[in-house]
Amino acid sequence: MADLAPPISPSRTTCASLLNHLQIIWNEIGESDSDRDKMLLQLEQECLDIYRRKVEETRKYKAHLYQSLSDAEAEITNILSSLGECASFSRGKGTLKEQIATVRPVLEELRSRKEQRIKEFSKILFQISQISAEIAGCKPSDEGKEQEVNNLTLKKLEQLKSHLQELQNEKILRLQKVNSHVSTIHDLSVVMSMDFLKTLNGINPSLGDSSEGALKSISNDTLARLTEVIHSLKQSKRQKLQKLQELARSLIELWDLMEIPSDEQRDFSHVTSLIPLSVDEVSKQGCLSADVIEQAELEVERLEILKGTKLKDLVFKRQNELEDIYRGVHMDVDSDKAKHILAGLIESGSISLSDLLQSMDGQIRKAKEEALSRKDILDKVEKWHLAVEEENWLDEYERDENRYSAVRGAHKNLKRAEKARILVSKIPSIVENLTAKVKAWETEKGIPFLYDKVPLLQSLNDFNLHRQRREEEKRKSRELRRQQEQLSVEQEGLFGSKSITKKPFGQTTNNNNISGTPIGRRILTPSSRYGSLSAKERRESGRVNKVAPVNYVALQKDDSSSGNN
Repeated sequence: MADLAPPISPSRTTCASLLNHLQIIWNEIGESDSDRDKMLLQLEQECLDIYRRKVEETRKYKAHLYQSLSDAEAEITNILSSLGECASFSRGKGTLKEQIATVRPVLEELRSRKEQRIKEFSKILFQISQISAEIAGCKPSDEGKEQEVNNLTLKKLEQLKSHLQELQNEKILRLQKVNSHVSTIHDLSVVMSMDFLKTLNGINPSLGDSSEGALKSISNDTLARLTEVIHSLKQSKRQKLQKLQELARSLIELWDLMEIPSDEQRDFSHVTSLIPLSVDEVSKQGCLSADVIEQAELEVERLEILKGTKLKDLVFKRQNELEDIYRGVHMDVDSDKAKHILAGLIESGSISLSDLLQSMDGQIRKAKEEALSRKDILDKVEKWHLAVEEENWLDEYERDENRYSAVRGAHKNLKRAEKARILVSKIPSIVENLTAKVKAWETEKGIPFLYDKVPLLQSLNDFNLHRQRREEEKRKSRELRRQQEQLSVEQEGLFGSKSITKKPFGQTTNNNNISGTPIGRRILTPSSRYGSLSAKERRESGRVNKVAPVNYVALQKDDSSSGNN
């Protein structure tokens, strides 16, 4: 047997040693040269394939490195662009691995910056989304944040921050507006005693949530509903105020009509105090509540029921007041006839008691105006009467022959007589002025001025005639006395002196004077105001108009007073 080829040692294996070892094996086998050539050719081909594969793999790895380097450069360029930075990047020189080693830290740093920028954008976009959702009244959405990632420039970031600030400002304004609306609703609810929280929950539950950290709705819908509720509450407040003001006026009218005591009126002073107030001025708690309105309505109904029974008494009370006014200024009124007319109107029901009372109030006003227009004349009439009384007293005083005797009170009579003479001297001017006043009054009013059913001008004329006759009688009396004294002197010369009997104070030698009755008062009485006129003249002078009954139905268009004086 031939010797076997020695084993191959891995530590010193080379291509030549392997080929030599292969030749030894072939020799031992006895391979032919052709077979050996084929095997060597095959071996050669296989080596070429291995080299070719390795070259291809190395080429691909090189391409991969180039691609990685290009991708890194592109990413750097994109990041710089998205960040809005214009700085250029150069890979430098050297092998591909050296260039990649230079690019990698730059890329990592840019990626970190980009990630930080994205977080800032995300935070701002999230806040914008939240506030926008609150304003829109819907849940916040994450849509749209990815659309902003490609643009991470500082300019865009500032724009978003500015937009966020605008939204935050708008949120603050909306929140202030919501709080203002809520406060207004609270005030309106307090005035009308309404359930404030129930009203808010009906608009949006978040408005009535008082828990800490609870967000109030600031959406357009919430603001619109708040505005609508406020408008509705203000309208309701206005209507309730108007209703209470009407009820208050009705109460005051009924109180005045029935003369209700002030103590009873105080119970509804909170209602009557609303009459002069405007809607904006009403702010007291519960002053427009349903209970207050109901109480006022019940009181008005109660007074309306009582009005029918009290108005009859008030009507006759007004009639008595009217008669007192007439009597106070010496005007004539037929009391029995007027009351008979009133009773007939009330029983017939042809006019409401309220209208009748208003008519009488109008008559009272007219009577007061008429009394006021007569006041000046009546004052002068009183002065005239006083002067006439003093004249009568002075006549009696001057007829007393013992007036100068030293009796008790004589000095007082002397002083009174001096004053009386001054006043009596003014009687003609008093009468003249009074006559002018009466004529002017009658010309203005177109009716005669009656004083205790008698025309005052007729009384003045009668007084002037009576005064003239009186003066004439005094003149005759003085002439007669002078003749008697002259005759007495002549008789004394013939027969000697005689004692003359003195007449006591209070007697008069004039048979035409009525002793003890003042002239001024006497001429104004029905029995003596005509003096010495004939019966026919007295009948003509007595035709004076009495005051017509008061027209109590003042609802007619022509409200003439029938010449009441």
